[in-house]
Amino acid sequence: MSPPPSSPASPGPAGKKVFEIGGRTVGADGTLFLIAGPDLAEPEALCTRIAARVARACERRGIVYIFKGSFDKANRTSASSYRGPGIEAGLRVLKRVREYSGVPVLTDVHEVWQVERVAEVADVLQVPAFLCRQTDLVAACAKTGKVVNVKKGQFLAPWDAQKIAEKVEAAGGSKLILTERGTCFGYNLLVNDLRSIPIMKRGTGYPVCYDATHSQQTPAARGSASGGMPEFIAPMARAAVAAGADGVFLEVHENPASSPVDPETHFPVEALDPLLDDLLAIRNVVAPSRAPKKAPFRTV
Repeated sequence: MSPPPSSPASPGPAGKKVFEIGGRTVGADGTLFLIAGPDLAEPEALCTRIAARVARACERRGIVYIFKGSFDKANRTSASSYRGPGIEAGLRVLKRVREYSGVPVLTDVHEVWQVERVAEVADVLQVPAFLCRQTDLVAACAKTGKVVNVKKGQFLAPWDAQKIAEKVEAAGGSKLILTERGTCFGYNLLVNDLRSIPIMKRGTGYPVCYDATHSQQTPAARGSASGGMPEFIAPMARAAVAAGADGVFLEVHENPASSPVDPETHFPVEALDPLLDDLLAIRNVVAPSRAPKKAPFRTV
């Protein structure tokens, strides 16, 4: 069974924008969502197993689940790095996951020409962090009427994410997720400033997600590939929800070491259940008053 289409955004509590993904509300107080899947939308058997397993875990807890898989990893350290199955093969896998599990699916787009084709299959179009300022790409995604997840660039101040929201709205879009994924700190390290979560929420009104796996990446630290610090994935996910994140992004795998892409920033799927319990417990505590009410939008 395929999930129903997403609905237009509407004002939520305290002016917060809410909308539906797959028939489930995202952005409302108390609602936690999870974007999770292997880095690549392949192989099909792995993707369908992970989607089914994570969907069951989320359904038991009332968490909104969106499956994630990339057909192309265009941002690679080396030209020889593996990039994925390509758009046609990747979309076939995502379509199969959607039909098999009944959950919405997300994948990233890197060029404007990809947007229309991907929108035929995906419920959520993702703009990668390094492309978050690409106006034509952001606008093309917004014009599809689909939910758009824009990852805040490692170089971007959180208050500047308001300009991303303005680009989406200028193109007629109203369904936006902003995702925090760390900030450049020196040459091969990211730092997580969780103040960005309430800053982006307060400044735009849109739900904010925290990418707990890519935020632990060490870019290009392996010379021809990126490394990572997976031991910080779970604690930083907990901290982000405590800071007010509406959702968490996790790349998950049955055997992270076997992933051809970013093995050090995958979370083992068998460890997901206790983490979800923690995230939901934290969310239930902080949801009524998780965002500052009087602080100015821009803080320097």
